[in-house]
Amino acid sequence: MEGASGSGSGTGTGNGAPPPTSTSTAPRDSTHKASCLLLRCASQSSLDESSQPAGHCGLGSSEDGASERHRHHHHATTAFDTLGQMRKQGILCDVRLVAGETEVPAHRAILAACSPYFRAMFTQFDESRRDRIILQGVDPVALELLVDYVYEPEINVTEDNVQVLLPAANLLQLGGVREACCSFLVGQLHPSNCLGIRAFADLHACQDLILAADRYIEAHFAEVVESEEFLALSQQQVARLISSDRLTVSTEEKVLESVLQWAAHNPTQRQPHLASLMEHVRLPLLSQECLVNRVQTEPALRGDLRCKDLLIEALTYHLLRPEQRLAAITPRCRPREPIDAPKVLLVVGGQAPKAIRSVECYDLQQERWYHAAEMATRRCRAGLGVVNGKVYAVGGFNGSLRVRTVDVYDPNTDSWQVAPSMEARRSTLGVAVIDSCIYAVGGFDGATGLNSAEVLDTRLGAWRPLASMTTRRSSVGVAVLQGKLYAVGGYDGSSRQCLNSVECFDPATNAWTMAPDMAARRSGAGVGVLDGVLYAVGGHDGPQVRRTVEVWQVGTSSWRPAPDMSICRRNAGVLPHRGLLYVIGGDDGTSNLNTVEVYNPKTETWTTLASGMSTGRSYAGVAIIDRPTPA
Repeated sequence: MEGASGSGSGTGTGNGAPPPTSTSTAPRDSTHKASCLLLRCASQSSLDESSQPAGHCGLGSSEDGASERHRHHHHATTAFDTLGQMRKQGILCDVRLVAGETEVPAHRAILAACSPYFRAMFTQFDESRRDRIILQGVDPVALELLVDYVYEPEINVTEDNVQVLLPAANLLQLGGVREACCSFLVGQLHPSNCLGIRAFADLHACQDLILAADRYIEAHFAEVVESEEFLALSQQQVARLISSDRLTVSTEEKVLESVLQWAAHNPTQRQPHLASLMEHVRLPLLSQECLVNRVQTEPALRGDLRCKDLLIEALTYHLLRPEQRLAAITPRCRPREPIDAPKVLLVVGGQAPKAIRSVECYDLQQERWYHAAEMATRRCRAGLGVVNGKVYAVGGFNGSLRVRTVDVYDPNTDSWQVAPSMEARRSTLGVAVIDSCIYAVGGFDGATGLNSAEVLDTRLGAWRPLASMTTRRSSVGVAVLQGKLYAVGGYDGSSRQCLNSVECFDPATNAWTMAPDMAARRSGAGVGVLDGVLYAVGGHDGPQVRRTVEVWQVGTSSWRPAPDMSICRRNAGVLPHRGLLYVIGGDDGTSNLNTVEVYNPKTETWTTLASGMSTGRSYAGVAIIDRPTPA
């Protein structure tokens, strides 16, 4: 057998003659050459594969140059664990950080890799040549914790160390620790400490923590102002706080009382600042009774000319007619609107199948139903309006009579009180609110459909008549769009027809004008406004109960269709909330419904809430209110 030793110039004779053929030397030569070949391949395998000639060695390779790349996922962790042990043993440490009496050994390269502060120090400044570096303003305990964090990225933030840890992490530019401290402090927010945490965040320019603290303070204002921290605020800090549109308060009286309480804590120094703070109290939002009996008689305010001017402004606002108030709006007349206050969907009374007193609430954040205080009397076919957080149930049917009575619900006390009655008996009326005034439109008085309308100025506590519509409308839907009322569809008691016509009322002129007709006749339609679009949902035309929906926008000449609901509904409640339209209850012509459908105009789709009311009901009043807070 020939060629056993392979080929290569080093295996032949010096003159190029064929190799020896003696059988006694062949095995030795063969073993020697194979071992040399393996050594060469092993040596070359340590080089990058691009430096190896193709096909040089067949061992562990293929003709297409395939390879396998391996990554050790725990390599960095293992390396840092080892570096941490080396640091504790003082191995290869090349710098000592000093805070007070504490010296912490470390490796420059590791510190520079984890902190822009140290990277700049060791590459651009004189400290790059020093073995011992004194860090001014860094707490010794915080320094030890932070250097430990550099080598092992875990840190235990506590109430005891967070106030020294956050400033040190800020200085040394260790963002992970800064975020951990801020997250910890957000979790510690409480009415008794939130103002202090907010000041701490401001001192160290932690914008996310400032925002979280501001939101917490605004949401818990009523409790925060009872704390010692509030009384310690400066005049500028109090002004910034009470000027916010987002304060969550049951009434503006809470803001007034907080200012008076702050001033009374140190009257000598704070009395001169009282007038400037009263600029931010929205006195026009207070009742006339409070203005006369509380503000006007308060000794701290009575002698100040600017405070008198503010009181006169508020009392004058109460004397204006609603249409005049629209032109007299000042920042003090604007209601506060907590943007992140949790909301509750309120469903009042209804027909199930007779008039009921029951009130159900759906917490939109917690996604659960619960019961609220019942009304004093049975009521269905009423209208609901919300003014300053209180819910007015207007008119309706008590099971035997159409009524003119009005009850008002206070969510914070979970109780009902009597409010001024309307001039006319009205059931199946439309109700809407503009600028703290409740409008009652159309309806049925037990004998005929009504084309009349009236308004309750909740500040004055009296109803007065408005101009009448051109058409009698019971089972009418009413909504507010761009400061005007729209009365949509309904039933004409004279011609006994369901209506597709729409009328528009302008409070400034006390006049009704016609708006474009709907495509379909709708009595008992749910009506609401979402993102500047007027919706007419369901309803019926005689025995035909509709599932269709149509919409209209100001400036257009006709209504257009929107996607149908999943089922037919009439006499349902409709509410907009955060870009969605809620349709609550109603009946399908056969039975009362306990379900709630939700329309998303962005996706043009309807969904149904996972849980429904405990009682199926039609002709219920509906409203969205803030989740109740302590008064």
